[in-house]
Amino acid sequence: MKIGQFGESFIPVFDGVGRVMKAYAETMAKRGEEVYVITPMYNTGYRGGLPYEIVDFNSVELSKKIPWRIGLDSFDPHFIARMKQIDLDIIHVHGPVFAGNAGLNLAKKRHLPIVGSFHTKFYDDILQFTGVKTIAKVGSQAVADFFSKCDEVWAVSEGTGETLREYGYKGEIIVMPNGSNRRVLNVARVPEVRQKYGIRSDVPVLLFVGQISWKKNLGRVLEACSILKKQGTAFQLVMAGRGPDEQAIRERVSELDIADVAVFTGHLTDTESLDAIYSIADLFVFPSIYDNAPMVVREAAAQRTPSLAAEGSCTAEVITAGDNGIISKDESPAVAQAITDFLSLPQEKRKAMGDRAYDTIPIPWDGPLMDTILGRYQALIESNNLKYRKSL
Repeated sequence: MKIGQFGESFIPVFDGVGRVMKAYAETMAKRGEEVYVITPMYNTGYRGGLPYEIVDFNSVELSKKIPWRIGLDSFDPHFIARMKQIDLDIIHVHGPVFAGNAGLNLAKKRHLPIVGSFHTKFYDDILQFTGVKTIAKVGSQAVADFFSKCDEVWAVSEGTGETLREYGYKGEIIVMPNGSNRRVLNVARVPEVRQKYGIRSDVPVLLFVGQISWKKNLGRVLEACSILKKQGTAFQLVMAGRGPDEQAIRERVSELDIADVAVFTGHLTDTESLDAIYSIADLFVFPSIYDNAPMVVREAAAQRTPSLAAEGSCTAEVITAGDNGIISKDESPAVAQAITDFLSLPQEKRKAMGDRAYDTIPIPWDGPLMDTILGRYQALIESNNLKYRKSL
């Protein structure tokens, strides 16, 4: 198959959705499929050696508050010329914004089947960017309208699908979870990472990986850590990533008097360093309500590190409390108590929880999951029951 993956972010700077797209492209190419990633251009740096082709269009930065760049493919003649030479069989869009609309327009023009994956809580993003609830509501309705034009709509979790329905989407939704490969830890990197970032070995390590943004519920994490410190609990909080609220979060760390137990590593592009940090951590603290099917929880589990998730969140869907992770109410004292209870467990029970996380949470990309994805692609290609073919 000749497959087009369309998304708003990719190499060299990409968010969770971009990482999902990268896994799709790599795994499909490994299976012999011809894969093209269509995305806004970030830079023209060397990207040789990839088993798939990146076809990008001119773009500009919209705001420091969001990780995407914007651009209109229809105003980039070089991109248009390149796309004319690519004969796709199916289009898969991973969002309803600029690259997503490029995919939708191409599907309509060429009468191709199109799959739409819903990953992100756009209402929250639009509200954060504009501060106006009416605009966020109108924007979320536009998101629902976009997905109603796709032949199949996939959501990365049950809760994610419910969010799309809240936006106004009324069609069928197929839950297609994200995968996460279990990578072999390079143990030699562990002491290097400890030394580089000052991660202690004599106290429990709490870890957060992701955008350094308030929408990730980091305020809850910081307040819980302040409570732990006041109670005399020995620990270290490591935050890996970068984001629009980093300066404000650093200031909050100082206000809460936890700067001496907090470490900011910045953005980690080296997979081995990231895996080392996951393996060092005793508990991955991720009480985000915003995230739908975070890759980071799966990556932590792949290094046998259990996670703390907020009750009722999409993240909590993969966690069985006390078995492969812990679940807390979305309240700072409750998060602090859940961490205390976990750290009070005997070491063998904490290790058993990490082992269960390893056994139950990561789903390998290249296995039954990819069989299902490619099978649905093939069925759509062979079907005549497609929106844009019907309109002929």
